[in-house]
Amino acid sequence: MGRGPGARRPAARAPVALFGSWAGAVERRTYRDGRPAGVLTEVVVLAPCSPSGGRRPSAPPARCAATAALVWTALGGTSLGREGTAVHDLLVGDDLPGARTRVRNLVGRATQDLTADEVARAALESVAENSSDAVVGSLVWGALLGPVGVVLHRGANTLDAMHGHRSPRYHRFGWAAARADDVLGWLPARVTVLATALAAPSRAGRVLAVARRDGRAHPSPNAGPVEAGFAAALGVRLGGLNVYEGAAEDRGVLGSGPRPTAADLPRAVTLAHRVGVVALVLAAGARQVLSARR
Repeated sequence: MGRGPGARRPAARAPVALFGSWAGAVERRTYRDGRPAGVLTEVVVLAPCSPSGGRRPSAPPARCAATAALVWTALGGTSLGREGTAVHDLLVGDDLPGARTRVRNLVGRATQDLTADEVARAALESVAENSSDAVVGSLVWGALLGPVGVVLHRGANTLDAMHGHRSPRYHRFGWAAARADDVLGWLPARVTVLATALAAPSRAGRVLAVARRDGRAHPSPNAGPVEAGFAAALGVRLGGLNVYEGAAEDRGVLGSGPRPTAADLPRAVTLAHRVGVVALVLAAGARQVLSARR
């Protein structure tokens, strides 16, 4: 979610891999160590995602949006649940080295020295963050802009994963990708918090309060509220010190329960699924309202 090696996106599918190849080809021609080159690259890469970048769809926009959002929800949500479940199974099977390796599919932090509970925290935080990035974001932008919104959001999200981190190569060049992802992720993150509250009605008030109180402690303006909301819904405490490429980063304290363990991962996967369903209902309703006004 903008400017950081936080949660990795769920495993890439063919359309995303194709987009990544296109972005890589553009980057090879436009890369310079500076922000202007990064801005130019983002504009060129995302140009085909704009309303004028392709032909007008023949099917009604509402139908296209619903189809695109549903397909992406199935792909992103299923990949996310599968990875979270795989980490859980390795941890309960006492395969800590395997769990450390598998969780790298979800996170960008260093995992080689993590304890079992730290691996569980890393996986749970990624399940929360990617619920907004890989599922809710596409639903929200699909509801607002139709198929173009889905493609634009996924494109910006993929570019952030490619360029939006503070490595020596991308520290300046990736600024535009990180900012674009932050802007496009702001509304979906807040919708994710609302969907989390609705998906955990007995803790709804707590979810909203903790997301507002603790989310600001996180360096990401979008991942913070989302992870804090999940922490409150599950009754655990997330955040803390993470290590990225040799550098430590404080992610704040999110929630006030005990630290998560492997046993909390199935609960997180179930919550993420419920959040996706709630977000789908909200997005479908919003799309109907917007279509009726046109």
